[in-house]
Order: sequence, then structure tokens, then C-alpha cells
Amino acid sequence: MQNRPAIVAVGRTRFGEHYEKEPEKIIEEAWLKASQEADIERKNLEACYLSDYFLPITNKFGLEEGFLSELTELHVPMEVTRSFSSALSNACNAIQAGKHNIVLVGGIEKMTDRWDKIRDDLMLLEDPWSYYAGCTPEANHELMLRAYIKKYGISDENLKKLNIALAQISIKNHLHATKNEYAQYQRKITLEQVLNARKEARKPLGLLDYAPISDGASALILTREDFAKKFTDKPVYILGTYSATDYLTFTAREDMTHFLATKMAMKGALKTAGITLKDIQIIELYDQSTVMEMISLEDLGFCEQGKAWRNIYESCQDYKGYYEINGEKLFVNMNGGLKADGNPLGATGGAQIFEIFKQLRNEAGERQVKSDKELKYGCVLELEGFGTKSYVYILGRE
Repeated sequence: MQNRPAIVAVGRTRFGEHYEKEPEKIIEEAWLKASQEADIERKNLEACYLSDYFLPITNKFGLEEGFLSELTELHVPMEVTRSFSSALSNACNAIQAGKHNIVLVGGIEKMTDRWDKIRDDLMLLEDPWSYYAGCTPEANHELMLRAYIKKYGISDENLKKLNIALAQISIKNHLHATKNEYAQYQRKITLEQVLNARKEARKPLGLLDYAPISDGASALILTREDFAKKFTDKPVYILGTYSATDYLTFTAREDMTHFLATKMAMKGALKTAGITLKDIQIIELYDQSTVMEMISLEDLGFCEQGKAWRNIYESCQDYKGYYEINGEKLFVNMNGGLKADGNPLGATGGAQIFEIFKQLRNEAGERQVKSDKELKYGCVLELEGFGTKSYVYILGRE
């Protein structure tokens, strides 16, 4: 990757319900934390890229660029996208093209204010066909699980283990979140609680299998590689990035048990970064449900297709902070994932980047990865819709 973009600072808010805070206060908090970390002022910014899905709906905003201009008192180029990864992709392109030297990338969402009003919009975002068929935003996750069980012939004792493995994903992510001061849910949960939630719902997946709805913001400051050392002696470089897209309608896809877009994005990101899968020790996955964390481990290539549940089940019998896959340690969702850290859509990808940035700089505090090998590379997967679009970023200290 030529002229690699470098992240020199990150910032975020706690995720959760922030009914008492206006959107500008939330994004300002994230921006100030990033700016103070790198000692960068607003006047240094040459461009801004912001992400949100529902801000005009939930808070009656017009042009978000104008909102950002008022907040920063700047008139530089500003663009708005849906996901944080999309905003970051645009920022990376601008840096690599030599158009800008220092840019702000931010994401914000206030979904809890009008959650009952945006469920329809969220379902349409994921799959209009499913929406008009009367499905909820959770329906496709259950369809994928059923298709997965059928395709790989999982039954009897193995089916029981798979269901326990999915519950262990939720338990594991809540455990990690107890060490994350920004997480929405900083409490442990038990296997019994997850299974009981499924019984109450009378469905394969229950309340504790899904990520919550959240408010929050995240931000980072991106510079040219040759500028980075002016702001920090520990920049984190974006070594590889790639995105791919699949059909909007989930049931129209050739394979309902995997996300093709994720497979393609990972392949492209690894090629761009010039590393192999074995070089990556830590990843942040987009676990809108426990099923999605399991599937993503296979789509990214860390687990054999149809076998991730085995790796999860065996690793969590005596959980030591990582999944053990083919004798290798893989640290997954150390911030608690979307499940426990929270999921304010436009800001979620920024929290994922935040975690990898802190881990690679050995600044993650209690949740810092303890590995036999030096932590050099991290990977982030963010999705738009239900696997409709996948973004993969590979970050490194080199």
C-alpha cells in the first residue's frame, strides 16, 4: 500500500442511552479526546468525514455537513456516509491521493431517542423483501442459522453444542466488556440466562443473542505516513483495506450460510497489506448477533466452513481470553463486541478501530492482549446491512 494512511489519535464516548445529550455534545466529546491525544486543533484539519445512518430521522437534522461545519467552525471539505468504515475509506483515498494531509473521521448515532420509529427503517436497510414479508430486523439472523444447520448436517449432540457455542459468544463478549469503561453493558451474563431468553422468545435466538440499540460517537485523526511522527511516536498504519458488495435481498443470494462480500473483502485486504492470515492475532468482528460472530470467523478464513462452532465450544470450556484455532491464539472482540460494547450504527466501526489502535499501542489497560508473540497486526470487519456490504481493515505498527 503506497503512502499508507496513519492513525495518530482516536476518541470515543461511552455507548448506551444518552437521551440527555444533544448530538453535537456527543460527537464533540469523541473529537476532543482524539484532538487532545495528538495535540491537534480544529484549524489543523483539512477535511472531515462523518458517518451516520439515522441522524436526520432521529434528531431532525438537515445536511449533516452543515451540522459538522457549525460544530468545528470550519469550511473545509466535508462528506457524510453511512458507516464509519465508509467514511474512513473516503478519508484514506484522499490521503493517498495527496489531496489532504490531516483529516477527521467521525461517526455518531442517537438511536434510542426514536427506536420505536426507526425499526421499519432498519429492516428496510437490511432487506426490503424480508420487511414486506413481515419480518423483524432479527429474522434474517435466524434464517441464516437454520440454513447453516441444514447445510452442514448438524444434529443431535452436535446441535446442542452449537447452541451452547452461540451462547458462549455472548457470555465471552460480556466478560470482555467488564474491562471496557466505554461499554454499554459492563456486566457478566450466564449460560442459563442466554438459554432462558431463547425459551422466553420461543426462538433459536433470544434477547441475549443480539447486540443492543445504542447512542454514541467515535472519532479518529488520519494523516499521511510522513506526517504521522509529528503527532505521535506510535502511529498505527492502515496497511490494507478492501470492500465488497452483495445482493440486498438476503434470500436471493447463492449461499445463505455465509457472506460472500466478507470473503472477498478479506482476500483483497490481505493482498493489499502483503501479509497472511496467520500474521493476524486480534480481530474486531461485527457481531450484531452471536450467529454473525460465528459466521464471520469462517468468512474471514480463520475457521473451516461449518466448523467455527466447534472451535468456539472447545475454546470456551475453559476460556482463557482467546479462541484457540489450529493451535493458534485468536483474540476476538476484546472490547465486548457490538453485543456488549454497544451498536450505535454510524459510530460502531470507529469503536472497533479504537480497540485495535489501543491494543497495538499496548494501551488497552485491563483488557490488553497477553500473547506469546508480539502484537503486530489487527483486523476489523464492519458490515452495512445484513452482509450487503463488507469492509475489512488491516492495521499494523510497522
